[in-house]
Amino acid sequence: MSAASSRPAAEEASAAPRANAVVAALAFGGIVVSLMQSLVIPLIPELPELLGASPADTAWAITATLLAGAVATPVMGRLGDMYGKRRMLLFSLALLVAGSVVCGLSDSLTPMIIGRVLQGLSAGAISLGISIMRDELPAERLPGATALMSASLGIGGALGLPAAALIADHFDWHVLFWASAVLGVLAVVLVVTIVPESEVRTGGRFDLVGAVGLSAALVCLLLAVSKGADWGWGSTTTLGLFAAAAIVLLLWGRFELRTSAPLVDLRTTARRQVLFTNLASVAIGFSMFALSLVMPQLLQLPEQTGYGMGRDLLTVGLAMAPMGLVMMATAPFSARITKARGPKVTLMIGALVVAVGYGTGIVLMAEIWQLVVVGCIVGAGMGLAYGAMPALIMGAVPVSETAAANSLNTLMRSLGTSFSSAVIAVVLAQMTTDFAGHALPSENGFKTVLAIGAGAAALCCALEPGAVEPHASGKPSEPAKTAS
Repeated sequence: MSAASSRPAAEEASAAPRANAVVAALAFGGIVVSLMQSLVIPLIPELPELLGASPADTAWAITATLLAGAVATPVMGRLGDMYGKRRMLLFSLALLVAGSVVCGLSDSLTPMIIGRVLQGLSAGAISLGISIMRDELPAERLPGATALMSASLGIGGALGLPAAALIADHFDWHVLFWASAVLGVLAVVLVVTIVPESEVRTGGRFDLVGAVGLSAALVCLLLAVSKGADWGWGSTTTLGLFAAAAIVLLLWGRFELRTSAPLVDLRTTARRQVLFTNLASVAIGFSMFALSLVMPQLLQLPEQTGYGMGRDLLTVGLAMAPMGLVMMATAPFSARITKARGPKVTLMIGALVVAVGYGTGIVLMAEIWQLVVVGCIVGAGMGLAYGAMPALIMGAVPVSETAAANSLNTLMRSLGTSFSSAVIAVVLAQMTTDFAGHALPSENGFKTVLAIGAGAAALCCALEPGAVEPHASGKPSEPAKTAS
């Protein structure tokens, strides 16, 4: 009896440190991948001179990463379900390292864009990490672990800006990319040595036609959204890209419904809980990015405007870093609320907190500390909301489709940030004030953007009650395996 009873206790004692190590390794990889969002921000004003190209051409160093990430996220998720999530995670991290090395060796535009594309192709790592957690962690550890992994998308972006600014100010700009390569290699080593390969696989044949169709539609849509302001929203090119995206999506959807092994199972995606969660993800992604666009501009605009603070980019990064830290600290609270009330309630609370944060920002935007407080409130709400989304998705899809479903949800958040960038650019371009002969965004323009961010968060909260939640506990529809 004593031997029999001591075995489970011993196994449980050894499983806990193992689970902690898996979570730490996957979360570190997610943060490293999300760092790519803010890596080149300190270099944007200097890129034309550094690369010997025009500002319009060097903007592709950012756009290319966005497009590559949108294409790679659903594809990597499906490949992970088919051939192994850990294998595709390692492949994603290897692409990040390769892209960082190419950028680190580049002194002209073409290799820089190639390297940034490779870095963007690693974007699927976060959704793959969440899916690995579902397969390998004990059920009681899953909500907190997935909350942390999901929040890493915002954590890396917030923490990466001050680090990138510090490196760019004191070292050669190539060091930024060599540092990201080192972090990528470390993430690969951690995954290889700590993270097990899941035995949950679907097998079958990869839907190449579906992948090409979805990629073409996303590229058309995101090009139109990201370049519409430069090309003109009414231009033939922009309107043509929007039309092409709509047509290709319709044809793609028809094909996916008829194929036996689709890239995206549209019938599963149309389930009420999955559909409404993805729509809410677009809204919350839109809302999050609003503050990321407002804070840097308010902090850097000249003090003579009456509302700018005249600070450098390093100060901007340091002021935004607490938002990422609060997102990380909020992840355990997201898990506790999910366990007690279900992930739908957690997402609604998080969206309400974000809306309150933006409402506070409309009143408190005159001092750095005020912006930091606003960022912390918004970060807390984002930590709650981001932590709830994987639980909602995994509670409505089979284990065999976890990676693909989480990848699509991550893509929805990314689309939200892209739409946010386009809409806010239009608002700030229309609401300007004259300063020394230059048109700058006005104070009312920034307040309008904050109000839009609050509205997007409120929309997320309004959407989520439409999701029928079969598992109030937030646990997945099939039990997770215990880590060995």
